[in-house]
Amino acid sequence: MKKEKDVKESVKQRYGEIASKGLSCCSSSCSCSGGAVDQTEAVGYSKDEIGSVPEEAVMGLGCGNPSALAELKAGETVLDLGSGAGIDAFLAANRVGKNGKVIGVDMTPEMIKKANENAKKGNYNNVEFKLGEIENLPIEDNSIDVILSNCVINLSPDKPKVYREVFRVLKPGGRILISDIVTNGELPPEIKKNFEAWAACIAGGMEKGAYLNLIKEAGFKKIEIVKENVYDEPSLDEAIKGKIISIQLRAYK
Repeated sequence: MKKEKDVKESVKQRYGEIASKGLSCCSSSCSCSGGAVDQTEAVGYSKDEIGSVPEEAVMGLGCGNPSALAELKAGETVLDLGSGAGIDAFLAANRVGKNGKVIGVDMTPEMIKKANENAKKGNYNNVEFKLGEIENLPIEDNSIDVILSNCVINLSPDKPKVYREVFRVLKPGGRILISDIVTNGELPPEIKKNFEAWAACIAGGMEKGAYLNLIKEAGFKKIEIVKENVYDEPSLDEAIKGKIISIQLRAYK
Protein backbone atom coordinates (compact mmCIF):
# COMPACT_ATOMS: atom_id res chain seq x y z
CA MET A 1 0.00 0.00 0.00
CA LYS A 2 2.86 2.33 0.89
CA LYS A 3 4.48 1.68 -2.50
CA GLU A 4 1.24 2.59 -4.32
CA LYS A 5 1.04 5.84 -2.37
CA ASP A 6 4.70 6.60 -3.06
CA VAL A 7 4.25 5.94 -6.79
CA LYS A 8 1.23 8.24 -6.95
CA GLU A 9 2.99 11.03 -5.06
CA SER A 10 6.04 10.72 -7.31
CA VAL A 11 3.92 10.92 -10.45
CA LYS A 12 1.90 13.85 -9.07
CA GLN A 13 5.08 15.75 -8.20
CA ARG A 14 6.62 15.12 -11.61
CA TYR A 15 3.57 16.24 -13.57
CA GLY A 16 3.15 19.26 -11.31
CA GLU A 17 6.68 20.26 -12.31
CA ILE A 18 5.91 19.65 -15.97
CA ALA A 19 2.86 21.93 -15.72
CA SER A 20 4.47 24.72 -13.73
CA LYS A 21 8.02 24.69 -15.11
CA GLY A 22 7.57 23.31 -18.61
CA LEU A 23 9.74 20.26 -17.93
CA SER A 24 9.70 17.07 -20.00
CA CYS A 25 8.20 13.71 -19.02
CA CYS A 26 11.23 11.93 -20.50
CA SER A 27 13.56 9.83 -18.41
CA SER A 28 16.84 8.13 -19.18
CA SER A 29 14.82 5.03 -20.06
CA CYS A 30 12.77 6.51 -22.88
CA SER A 31 13.29 8.30 -26.15
CA CYS A 32 11.96 11.82 -26.76
CA SER A 33 13.21 14.14 -29.47
CA GLY A 34 12.19 17.58 -30.63
CA GLY A 35 9.85 19.98 -28.87
CA ALA A 36 6.32 19.51 -27.61
CA VAL A 37 4.75 20.14 -31.02
CA ASP A 38 7.06 17.63 -32.73
CA GLN A 39 6.32 15.02 -30.07
CA THR A 40 2.59 15.67 -30.38
CA GLU A 41 2.70 15.25 -34.16
CA ALA A 42 4.78 12.09 -33.77
CA VAL A 43 2.02 10.32 -31.81
CA GLY A 44 -0.70 11.09 -34.32
CA TYR A 45 -2.00 14.66 -34.10
CA SER A 46 -2.30 16.67 -37.29
CA LYS A 47 -1.02 20.22 -37.69
CA ASP A 48 -4.63 21.38 -38.04
CA GLU A 49 -5.60 19.74 -34.74
CA ILE A 50 -2.61 21.23 -32.95
CA GLY A 51 -3.40 24.65 -34.39
CA SER A 52 -7.04 24.45 -33.30
CA VAL A 53 -6.34 24.41 -29.54
CA PRO A 54 -4.58 26.86 -27.20
CA GLU A 55 -0.81 26.70 -27.69
CA GLU A 56 -0.03 25.89 -24.04
CA ALA A 57 -2.34 22.86 -24.16
CA VAL A 58 0.19 21.15 -26.45
CA MET A 59 2.76 19.57 -24.12
CA GLY A 60 3.84 16.43 -25.99
CA LEU A 61 2.78 14.09 -23.18
CA GLY A 62 0.60 11.52 -25.00
CA CYS A 63 1.18 8.22 -26.78
CA GLY A 64 -1.70 8.53 -29.27
CA ASN A 65 -4.60 10.71 -30.40
CA PRO A 66 -7.72 9.17 -28.82
CA SER A 67 -10.19 11.87 -29.82
CA ALA A 68 -9.43 11.29 -33.51
CA LEU A 69 -10.51 7.64 -33.25
CA ALA A 70 -13.45 8.03 -30.88
CA GLU A 71 -15.93 9.02 -33.63
CA LEU A 72 -17.37 11.75 -31.41
CA LYS A 73 -20.82 13.06 -32.24
CA ALA A 74 -22.44 16.43 -31.65
CA GLY A 75 -24.17 16.63 -28.29
CA GLU A 76 -22.24 13.82 -26.59
CA THR A 77 -20.83 14.05 -23.06
CA VAL A 78 -17.13 13.13 -22.97
CA LEU A 79 -14.84 12.40 -20.04
CA ASP A 80 -11.05 12.77 -20.41
CA LEU A 81 -9.06 10.83 -17.80
CA GLY A 82 -5.82 12.54 -16.82
CA SER A 83 -6.66 15.58 -18.89
CA GLY A 84 -3.39 17.45 -18.30
CA ALA A 85 -3.28 20.86 -19.95
CA GLY A 86 -6.41 20.01 -21.95
CA ILE A 87 -5.42 19.12 -25.53
CA ASP A 88 -7.72 16.10 -25.85
CA ALA A 89 -10.54 17.80 -23.97
CA PHE A 90 -10.41 20.79 -26.32
CA LEU A 91 -10.28 18.63 -29.44
CA ALA A 92 -13.26 16.66 -28.13
CA ALA A 93 -15.10 19.91 -27.36
CA ASN A 94 -14.61 21.05 -30.96
CA ARG A 95 -16.27 17.82 -32.13
CA VAL A 96 -19.23 17.56 -29.71
CA GLY A 97 -20.16 21.22 -30.23
CA LYS A 98 -21.99 23.67 -28.01
CA ASN A 99 -24.70 21.15 -27.15
CA GLY A 100 -22.10 18.63 -26.00
CA LYS A 101 -19.97 18.66 -22.87
CA VAL A 102 -16.42 17.62 -22.00
CA ILE A 103 -15.17 16.95 -18.48
CA GLY A 104 -11.47 16.61 -17.77
CA VAL A 105 -10.24 14.95 -14.56
CA ASP A 106 -6.65 15.24 -13.35
CA MET A 107 -5.04 14.65 -9.95
CA THR A 108 -2.44 17.41 -10.36
CA PRO A 109 -3.56 20.88 -9.17
CA GLU A 110 -0.99 22.58 -11.42
CA MET A 111 -2.39 20.81 -14.49
CA ILE A 112 -5.97 21.77 -13.57
CA LYS A 113 -4.88 25.39 -13.19
CA LYS A 114 -3.14 25.32 -16.57
CA ALA A 115 -6.11 23.63 -18.26
CA ASN A 116 -8.55 26.21 -16.87
CA GLU A 117 -6.31 29.03 -18.11
CA ASN A 118 -6.23 27.42 -21.55
CA ALA A 119 -10.02 26.99 -21.56
CA LYS A 120 -10.43 30.68 -20.79
CA LYS A 121 -8.00 31.67 -23.57
CA GLY A 122 -9.83 29.46 -26.06
CA ASN A 123 -13.34 30.49 -24.94
CA TYR A 124 -14.35 26.89 -24.28
CA ASN A 125 -17.74 27.13 -22.58
CA ASN A 126 -18.51 23.41 -22.96
CA VAL A 127 -15.44 22.17 -21.04
CA GLU A 128 -15.04 21.66 -17.30
CA PHE A 129 -11.94 20.47 -15.44
CA LYS A 130 -12.16 18.67 -12.09
CA LEU A 131 -9.43 17.82 -9.61
CA GLY A 132 -9.64 14.12 -8.80
CA GLU A 133 -8.10 10.69 -9.09
CA ILE A 134 -9.01 8.29 -11.88
CA GLU A 135 -9.35 5.52 -9.28
CA ASN A 136 -12.09 7.59 -7.56
CA LEU A 137 -13.77 9.64 -10.27
CA PRO A 138 -15.82 12.68 -9.14
CA ILE A 139 -18.47 11.74 -11.71
CA GLU A 140 -22.03 10.36 -11.40
CA ASP A 141 -22.94 6.80 -12.36
CA ASN A 142 -24.07 6.15 -15.96
CA SER A 143 -23.56 9.78 -17.03
CA ILE A 144 -20.88 9.70 -19.76
CA ASP A 145 -21.22 8.79 -23.46
CA VAL A 146 -17.51 8.51 -24.30
CA ILE A 147 -14.37 8.19 -22.18
CA LEU A 148 -10.94 9.14 -23.52
CA SER A 149 -7.53 8.76 -21.94
CA ASN A 150 -4.06 9.41 -23.32
CA CYS A 151 -1.08 7.63 -21.76
CA VAL A 152 -2.42 8.00 -18.21
CA ILE A 153 -3.89 4.72 -16.96
CA ASN A 154 -0.43 3.11 -17.01
CA LEU A 155 0.55 5.66 -14.34
CA SER A 156 -1.99 4.23 -11.89
CA PRO A 157 -0.80 1.58 -9.42
CA ASP A 158 -4.40 0.20 -9.30
CA LYS A 159 -5.51 -0.23 -12.91
CA PRO A 160 -8.38 -2.69 -12.15
CA LYS A 161 -9.97 -0.02 -9.95
CA VAL A 162 -9.57 2.57 -12.72
CA TYR A 163 -11.48 0.38 -15.18
CA ARG A 164 -14.19 -0.41 -12.62
CA GLU A 165 -14.65 3.34 -12.18
CA VAL A 166 -14.69 3.88 -15.93
CA PHE A 167 -17.39 1.22 -16.26
CA ARG A 168 -19.41 2.79 -13.41
CA VAL A 169 -19.61 6.29 -14.90
CA LEU A 170 -20.18 5.22 -18.53
CA LYS A 171 -23.73 5.03 -19.85
CA PRO A 172 -24.97 1.61 -21.04
CA GLY A 173 -23.86 1.35 -24.67
CA GLY A 174 -21.17 3.97 -24.09
CA ARG A 175 -17.65 3.54 -25.40
CA ILE A 176 -14.05 4.11 -24.40
CA LEU A 177 -11.08 5.03 -26.58
CA ILE A 178 -7.88 4.61 -24.60
CA SER A 179 -4.31 5.33 -25.67
CA ASP A 180 -1.90 3.66 -23.28
CA ILE A 181 1.41 1.89 -22.77
CA VAL A 182 1.60 -1.88 -22.35
CA THR A 183 4.51 -4.30 -22.49
CA ASN A 184 5.61 -7.35 -24.43
CA GLY A 185 6.44 -9.60 -21.48
CA GLU A 186 7.50 -8.43 -18.04
CA LEU A 187 9.84 -5.49 -17.51
CA PRO A 188 13.07 -5.92 -15.53
CA PRO A 189 12.58 -5.48 -11.73
CA GLU A 190 14.92 -2.49 -11.62
CA ILE A 191 12.68 -0.65 -14.09
CA LYS A 192 9.46 -1.60 -12.25
CA LYS A 193 10.86 -0.15 -9.01
CA ASN A 194 12.10 3.08 -10.58
CA PHE A 195 9.84 6.05 -9.73
CA GLU A 196 11.33 8.09 -12.59
CA ALA A 197 10.38 5.32 -15.01
CA TRP A 198 6.84 5.30 -13.57
CA ALA A 199 6.47 9.02 -14.25
CA ALA A 200 7.84 8.48 -17.76
CA CYS A 201 4.96 6.07 -18.59
CA ILE A 202 7.24 3.01 -18.63
CA ALA A 203 7.40 1.17 -15.30
CA GLY A 204 3.62 1.10 -14.88
CA GLY A 205 2.96 -0.60 -18.21
CA MET A 206 1.20 -3.96 -17.78
CA GLU A 207 1.78 -6.99 -19.98
CA LYS A 208 -0.54 -6.57 -22.96
CA GLY A 209 -2.64 -9.71 -22.48
CA ALA A 210 -3.14 -9.04 -18.77
CA TYR A 211 -4.13 -5.44 -19.50
CA LEU A 212 -6.79 -6.45 -22.01
CA ASN A 213 -8.05 -9.10 -19.61
CA LEU A 214 -8.60 -6.65 -16.76
CA ILE A 215 -10.72 -4.49 -19.10
CA LYS A 216 -12.83 -7.56 -19.86
CA GLU A 217 -13.10 -8.37 -16.15
CA ALA A 218 -14.39 -4.83 -15.51
CA GLY A 219 -17.36 -5.71 -17.73
CA PHE A 220 -16.45 -4.25 -21.13
CA LYS A 221 -17.41 -5.90 -24.43
CA LYS A 222 -16.12 -5.75 -28.00
CA ILE A 223 -12.59 -4.86 -26.91
CA GLU A 224 -10.36 -4.18 -29.91
CA ILE A 225 -6.92 -2.70 -30.48
CA VAL A 226 -7.34 -0.01 -33.13
CA LYS A 227 -3.66 0.94 -33.47
CA GLU A 228 -0.41 -0.44 -32.06
CA ASN A 229 3.22 0.65 -32.14
CA VAL A 230 6.30 -1.09 -30.70
CA TYR A 231 9.08 1.19 -29.48
CA ASP A 232 12.44 -0.11 -30.66
CA GLU A 233 14.41 3.08 -31.33
CA PRO A 234 18.22 2.70 -31.11
CA SER A 235 18.34 5.31 -28.32
CA LEU A 236 16.16 3.26 -25.97
CA ASP A 237 17.61 1.50 -22.95
CA GLU A 238 18.52 -2.06 -24.01
CA ALA A 239 16.56 -3.43 -21.06
CA ILE A 240 13.27 -2.23 -22.53
CA LYS A 241 13.92 -2.08 -26.28
CA GLY A 242 11.11 -3.89 -28.10
CA LYS A 243 9.19 -4.40 -24.84
CA ILE A 244 7.27 -1.10 -24.75
CA ILE A 245 4.11 -0.90 -26.88
CA SER A 246 1.67 1.97 -27.33
CA ILE A 247 -1.86 0.82 -28.08
CA GLN A 248 -5.12 2.57 -28.85
CA LEU A 249 -8.11 0.45 -27.92
CA ARG A 250 -11.87 0.73 -28.15
CA ALA A 251 -14.44 -1.07 -26.00
CA TYR A 252 -18.12 -0.77 -25.07
CA LYS A 253 -20.29 -1.03 -21.96
